[in-house]
Amino acid sequence: MSIKNDLFLRALKGETVERPPVWMMRQAGRYLPEFMALKEKYDFFTRCETPELASEITVQPIRRYGMDAAILFSDILVIPQAMNIDVEMKPNFGPYLPNPIRSQKDLDRVIVPDIQDSLGYVMEAIKMTKEKLNDDIPLIGFAGSPWTILCYCAQGQGSKNFDKAKELCFTQPLVAHALLQKITDTTIAYLKAKVAAGVNAVQVFDSWGGMLSPTDYQEFSWYYIQQIIDALKDEIPVIAFGKGCWFALKGMANSGAAALGVDWTCSPQNARYLTGGKITLQGNFDPSRLLSPPTEIKKMVTQMINEFGKDRYIANLGHGILPNIPLENAKAFVDAVKEYKG
Repeated sequence: MSIKNDLFLRALKGETVERPPVWMMRQAGRYLPEFMALKEKYDFFTRCETPELASEITVQPIRRYGMDAAILFSDILVIPQAMNIDVEMKPNFGPYLPNPIRSQKDLDRVIVPDIQDSLGYVMEAIKMTKEKLNDDIPLIGFAGSPWTILCYCAQGQGSKNFDKAKELCFTQPLVAHALLQKITDTTIAYLKAKVAAGVNAVQVFDSWGGMLSPTDYQEFSWYYIQQIIDALKDEIPVIAFGKGCWFALKGMANSGAAALGVDWTCSPQNARYLTGGKITLQGNFDPSRLLSPPTEIKKMVTQMINEFGKDRYIANLGHGILPNIPLENAKAFVDAVKEYKG
């Protein structure tokens, strides 16, 4: 079946488009009252693990705003869960991993799981979501980067500097690399299963890549992301997004990724310069800027598109949408892109 609105897929291929496609990272989330209504009834992992709920949450923002792509509601931490690492989601705290991986002994209990067995519920959610979307727009599947997953696995929770994760890498590099490889192998199998279930593109989120120096980034993060891209790029477009990783954009541009996400600390001109102008870029509106008045948001979005250029470009935020964004401001962002005349 062909997708009716294939603007997003055409932009990924680098084709000439009438306007850029638009979606927002974390668009299926806490800024929507319809999402909060479900959040009050069901805990976090129940929402992830129940295909009916995950698919409903995925399409909520599409019904409201009509983005050009949907992204499956899930979480990057379903991967460590499947790998025999306990993950809890604590209210007003965030992810908590009670038994962090900090030694070879800890690593010995980490498995590379059977994906259908441990994460089959995600594939069911994809199939249900595809039915609801009715081939109107593409569906994006995603995973966290191996380094970002390691950050949580070694730290045991969120952190401003992920010092325990870095300590593992720098004092026990063999353990760190073995864990990263297990995460990578699991992630490749997971994303391939998502492709088989029907997603139209995948994104790898390296949320904590910017915590590493450029040299350490190559060793502990990009080396593993590259394996994921290599394993999937012939089957499906892969978007790589490293927050705070502008320093690696030049190398990323030659990776075989279909597109690269850019955060708001890197200007459109600089991102185009670093990537040689030959790859689709996605981003990079500061999520906090959605707190500006709607008229100002529209002006800034138009300027952002003008600076990136309408082709080989996907309008998005530079990271996930914040929970306190007014509904009309999110609408102004999406509408500004849809109304764009280049």
